[in-house]
Amino acid sequence: MKTAVIQFPGSNCDGDALHAARLTLDPDAQFVWHTEAGLPTGTELVFVPGGFSYGDHLRSGAIAARSPIMEAVKAHAERGGFVLGVCNGFQVLTEAGLLPGALGRNRDLHFSCKPVHLRVENNATAFTSAYAKGQTIEIPIAHGEGNYYADAETVARLEGEGRVVFRYLDNPNGSLNDIAGIVNERGNVLGMMPHPERAVEALLGGEDGRGVFQSLQGALVK
Repeated sequence: MKTAVIQFPGSNCDGDALHAARLTLDPDAQFVWHTEAGLPTGTELVFVPGGFSYGDHLRSGAIAARSPIMEAVKAHAERGGFVLGVCNGFQVLTEAGLLPGALGRNRDLHFSCKPVHLRVENNATAFTSAYAKGQTIEIPIAHGEGNYYADAETVARLEGEGRVVFRYLDNPNGSLNDIAGIVNERGNVLGMMPHPERAVEALLGGEDGRGVFQSLQGALVK
C-alpha cells in the first residue's frame, strides 16, 4: 500500500510512522512536507503522525490543519483513499473537519506516556479487520491533550453507527465514553490517540499495533 507520511514543523513521531509503514505496508513509504500542494502519485494511505505540530500553538493541530498539504489530504479522503491520524494526527484530522469532535487537555492536566489497554469495538473496518471484535490489545500513549469530546448528538451517532472502533479499558485522559479511536462515516479515515506504530515489533515491547497495518493491507487486496 503506497504510503505518504506527512511532516509538519514539530512532528516528532514521523520517523516512527515511516518505520512502521515501511516495515508493514510499503518499503518505499516516503515523507511529504506540509508545504507541498499534492501527494505522490498513486498514494493509497496518508499517515498523519504524532508530535507537537507548530508547538501546539492556538490548539493542538489547529495550524497544521490549515497547511497546504491538507487540501490534498482532504481530496484524497473524498476519493475514498485511506487516512490514518495518530495522536497529534487525530487532533489535526478533527481540526481539518475530516473527523467530528475535538481533543482537549487530559482530565488531570498532565502529559501521559504509558502502555494502555484498548478494546476493539468494531472489527469490520479497513483498519481493524485483523483483530477480533472485543479483543483487548496493548498500545502506548503519549499525549497531554487526548481527552476526546463532542456534543451528545455526535457521540450518540458515533456509537449508533459503530464508528467508535477502539475504546479505553482504563480511561487515561477523560475521553467521553472511553473513546480512543473513531472512523468517519465512510470508514476510510481513522483517528486514534494511542500509537500503533510504536507497537509493531517485539523489540519495541509488543506487536499489538501491527493489526492496524495488516488490516489496511487486507483492505487493499479486497
